Amino acid sequence: MRPQVLVTYDEAGGYGHPDHVQAHRVAMYAAALAAAPSYRPDLGAAWDVAKIYWTAMSESLFREGMRRLREMGDTTTFEGMDPDGPLPPFAVADEFLTAEIDGDAYVEQKLAAMAAHATQISVDGPFFAMSNNLGNQVWSKEFYRLVKGRAGAAPGERPTSSQAWPDRCAQRAARSWAW
Repeated sequence: MRPQVLVTYDEAGGYGHPDHVQAHRVAMYAAALAAAPSYRPDLGAAWDVAKIYWTAMSESLFREGMRRLREMGDTTTFEGMDPDGPLPPFAVADEFLTAEIDGDAYVEQKLAAMAAHATQISVDGPFFAMSNNLGNQVWSKEFYRLVKGRAGAAPGERPTSSQAWPDRCAQRAARSWAW
């Protein structure tokens, strides 16, 4: 396979799940090895993946969700966190989000798939509490941050991590999201 785009978790595995941390490590190492001409030449020429995205959660949406929970009287979901205080590392500043996928048409299937992972996700845990109290809007959008490549690069263009990001990051930070 010679992918143009790789999507994986960030270095913290999203919310810190050890399997997700390992998935990040493996994906990033695989991308590095694929680009090394001296690694496994029997597999063909080296391949540099043009873009790498890490999954992310919008800081502004996370804060807004927590505010709405607090306004509804829920003080136990994400207990000890203040909507205006420090957040866990999976909440990424909006200025660093470079891609968004609107999956509103598939949110029910997504929630069912997540609930099927009973050993990893508790349906009475904080993320599902946010969903149950605020509606499925919490899970309908997926966010990503570009960590290699250039946003808006044309297909086949081989951008490198040293190329400057265009002004899309600044435009993204100025965008306001509504629930």
